[in-house]
Amino acid sequence: MTTHPQHLRLTTVDEQNSVRIELHGDLDHDNADLLVQEATGRLAARPALTDLHLRCARLGAVDSMGLCALLMIARRTAEAGVRLHLDDRPARLERLLNLTGTLGHLTAPPPTRPPAPSATGARTGAAPPTGPNSTT
Repeated sequence: MTTHPQHLRLTTVDEQNSVRIELHGDLDHDNADLLVQEATGRLAARPALTDLHLRCARLGAVDSMGLCALLMIARRTAEAGVRLHLDDRPARLERLLNLTGTLGHLTAPPPTRPPAPSATGARTGAAPPTGPNSTT
């Protein structure tokens, strides 16, 4: 018996401050770019977005390109200050993420942005410079 890959279908739901993308089928070398393009497009179109949810309940197989797609989306959400959620992970995805050590990376909160410098250019809360080129 030969099994054929399930083509990836995406269902996207826009909410007030978040987007949910539901994944149906396999996330593999044939279609990983589809998910990256959809997520990247939503991030670009919604600069005030706070959360991107990938609903994985109907996700089939995930190969190395599928994992790379998830990592790329994590990078792009972190750059945008958006929290990535991998909701309803099936057991096979959970095992893959644990085995590769990527679960924590993919579900970590985005890094906080450093405060902007003050209008005078001085660093607020920073220690004064010291050393041969300092003015103190």
